[in-house]
Amino acid sequence: MKAPSSLSTLKGLFPFLRPYKKQFYLAGCALLVAATATLTIPYAFRQMIDLGFSGQGSISHVDATFLALFGVACVLAIATAARFYMVSWLGERVTADIRSAVYAHVVEQSPEFFETTKTGEVLSRLTTDTTLIQAMVGTSISMALRNSLLFMGGLVMLFVTSPKLSAIIIVLLAMVVLPIVIFGRRVRTLSRDSQDRIADASALAGEILNAIPIVQAYTQETREAARFTDSVENAFGTAIRRIRARSLLTAIAILLIFGAIVFVLWLGAHAVMEKRMSGGELSQFILYASITAGAIGALSEVMGDAQRAAGATERLLELLSAQSSISSPAQPQHLPQHSASQTKSGATLSLQDIGFNYPSRPDSAALSNLTIDIAAGETIAVVGASGAGKTTLFQLLLRFYDPQQGRICIDGIDIRQLSLHTLRSTIGIVPQDTIIFSANAMENIRYGRPGASDEEVIAAANMAAAHEFIIKLPDGYQSFLGERGVRLSGGQRQRISIARALLKNPALLLLDEATSALDAESERLVQGALQTAMQDRTTLVIAHRLATVQRADRILVMENGQIVETGTHASLVAEGGIYAKLAALQFHIIDV
Repeated sequence: MKAPSSLSTLKGLFPFLRPYKKQFYLAGCALLVAATATLTIPYAFRQMIDLGFSGQGSISHVDATFLALFGVACVLAIATAARFYMVSWLGERVTADIRSAVYAHVVEQSPEFFETTKTGEVLSRLTTDTTLIQAMVGTSISMALRNSLLFMGGLVMLFVTSPKLSAIIIVLLAMVVLPIVIFGRRVRTLSRDSQDRIADASALAGEILNAIPIVQAYTQETREAARFTDSVENAFGTAIRRIRARSLLTAIAILLIFGAIVFVLWLGAHAVMEKRMSGGELSQFILYASITAGAIGALSEVMGDAQRAAGATERLLELLSAQSSISSPAQPQHLPQHSASQTKSGATLSLQDIGFNYPSRPDSAALSNLTIDIAAGETIAVVGASGAGKTTLFQLLLRFYDPQQGRICIDGIDIRQLSLHTLRSTIGIVPQDTIIFSANAMENIRYGRPGASDEEVIAAANMAAAHEFIIKLPDGYQSFLGERGVRLSGGQRQRISIARALLKNPALLLLDEATSALDAESERLVQGALQTAMQDRTTLVIAHRLATVQRADRILVMENGQIVETGTHASLVAEGGIYAKLAALQFHIIDV
């Protein structure tokens, strides 16, 4: 079991609280005024009892006392409202800042991070955990400060009223604090466990909802619903254990604290009967004791909230402390202007003795001793069986990972010496798994270059043979495409992706099975568009369908992470090797 989160973890929130010192100061002032007003009420009651009801005063004293009480109530109301507004504002503001900071940090992590971290768990931390912090900043901190002030002020006034009784009650309270603190550790552990179980349920739901077509195709709805129910029930069971522990903690705190107070009040009642205290002094003592006890009880409740917030803070700080293995250098170099700009000049590309193992599979080489030199504007096709290392090659070019051996250069510059933004701005990619965002068609294509005009977007769509089907959508380019593009066919999604890459107009174009989801007519249209787009641009094409790579300047055949054949379509067929066998299967060539 993981060690419980220490309240010292909450120090990690200071960077988010520091920018709002002014608001904290205003909230503190309102808090101080409200606490002072609350502490004056028992004294007013003492005056009312001793001077009004004992016959020692007059009706004017009673009137003045009640008028003063009403004035105190007005001050208390205004101060409390101001405190509530300020601390609620702080809670919302700090929570928004934390969510933004965590999300901005997570989206900069390398793919290695997401090999071990579930997106559903990240979303749980962004929602559930930040809500706990919001409750603490917006409520618990204020309650803690308010009740601390009431406790200290009430304690001082208890000693002013009766030092003897106060000394007795302090000794008794000290005796009951120890078991409360010990039991609080159990609550803290269960709080962390409860948050972890909620995150597990959220991660499971996110995974299944993203794969709902497969779930339904295999008729696994009932099974997945049962799995989620089990996860939810597990979270519920953990939450109930936490609630039970907190309930017991609250009961123990109230019983011990008020038991001590009742004992002291019994002593006070005897003192009044023996004329050692007045009725007003006892009433004042009772009210201050109630305020003090109530403050302790509230502080114990706040402590439980703080412990849950500490667990949430720890989980969020874990995300913020995650360091990507891929980062920009401190002093990045710059690419030549022709490569960094968006002109069709292409870029030279060199891979020198590349060796790479995925972090999750350290004993299995994805690429080994890979050396390639590609001239500017050259079109290179990469073919081979699944698992040969073709997509891995693209991931290294985009620097999603760094090779353990060798180096990759663009225009003679090691890509590790370039900023990630510069490198990836130079590269356009059409991935095999097309990503469509929950936006309209115009914005999905414009994602390739956010500053592009509508006319440029439409031109890119025309090049990708996407314009015709887009204008037939209910709202044309303004049509919402659904989450993950569910309103489009596979071929339509792929053409949107191609249009996005063409709009970016990069110096280096990576096509990973760019036409795999297209029908014959769409493939013919897109191939023509791609041939135009590839002119004077360095292009790498991954394809299983060899008909799409016959026009490449060179074809690289990969097997087990190595290049085993190189040449043109005609020369490789003539060699009678791996490529020739693939061609024989696809083109039905007899003499191979």
